[in-house]
Amino acid sequence: MIEIENRSGQLVPESEIQKLLEFSIRELGLHPECELTLAFINDAEMEELHIKWMDLPGSTDVMSFPMDELKPNDPEPGILGDIVISPVFARAQAEKAGHSFEHEIKILAAHGLLHLLGYDHQELDEEKVMFALQEDLVKRSVN
Repeated sequence: MIEIENRSGQLVPESEIQKLLEFSIRELGLHPECELTLAFINDAEMEELHIKWMDLPGSTDVMSFPMDELKPNDPEPGILGDIVISPVFARAQAEKAGHSFEHEIKILAAHGLLHLLGYDHQELDEEKVMFALQEDLVKRSVN
């Protein structure tokens, strides 16, 4: 079950994100009854979370809060956790990267999901794997 909540005050492609997350859960071999919450939040709330949980100043694009520590190909249902995305931050990031806001939001949703599954990008080799996988999920989810 995927729950998407928009309390950001911004227009976001909720139905496209729903499709992407459903596709990604299937592709990653997760039980279809896994629970996941994604919230679009305003920049002030994101800044509070960023300071509280990461001890870093300012806002950020996406944060993930894993629950049951599920992994790809985990056959059991469980609670994946929560993803929060700042559309305001994402829009500025999309403009800087030269792609659409919708694409940026999809990348961030996939990125957040992968973090819930234990993927990380602290090391360069981990970053290459994670970023390639998130791009692949976004690209293939539209077909």
